[in-house]
Amino acid sequence: MRIKICGLFRDQDIDFVNEARPDYAGFVFAESKRQVSSTLAQYLRFRLADDIVPVGVFVNAHIKDIAALFHNGVISIAQLHGDEDEAYISLLKKKCFVSNKSAQIKVIKTIKADKLKQIRQTTEADYFLLDSGAGSGKSFNWESLKKQKIEIPWFLAGGINIKNIEQAMALNPFAVDVSSGAETDGIKDREKIIKLTAMAKKGSKT
Repeated sequence: MRIKICGLFRDQDIDFVNEARPDYAGFVFAESKRQVSSTLAQYLRFRLADDIVPVGVFVNAHIKDIAALFHNGVISIAQLHGDEDEAYISLLKKKCFVSNKSAQIKVIKTIKADKLKQIRQTTEADYFLLDSGAGSGKSFNWESLKKQKIEIPWFLAGGINIKNIEQAMALNPFAVDVSSGAETDGIKDREKIIKLTAMAKKGSKT
């Protein structure tokens, strides 16, 4: 199972994920206690191990700002938590176009739990992220996902921690997304990051 550790903003956070080797590392550019500036994100990103994919988390950001981060090599994936629609996603991809097809930006579009029945199966987004709400740190009724048909790869987020990560993985998402569940007193915890990543890798079937 793939895993993303989100909300990195300290040197130590990068050290922890470089040791644990999750698949994705998230930098939050939206307003948050974990928010990073473009300058700090660039510094942290270039300390990040090459095999960990950097993800930028945004809420209704200006497309030019996301494109600049992509073209500067700070992020490879844009995770959208706001009201971004298909026109926004399409324009973002155009602004981030490069000639090398393997280097194109990928987009994660967040779907809140109360909107699951409204999921668009035709989308330019590469992934969905299912969450109870942007950055809430709370899980929703995961049982509802068993009746939901989702045709593109999806991340599961919201309240995932060491105690329930196996339950989350049993739903067979593309990846699990962990932020507060990898923290102690609001700060990233080395032992939790290492354990969560190991649990995800051990439970991987894909």
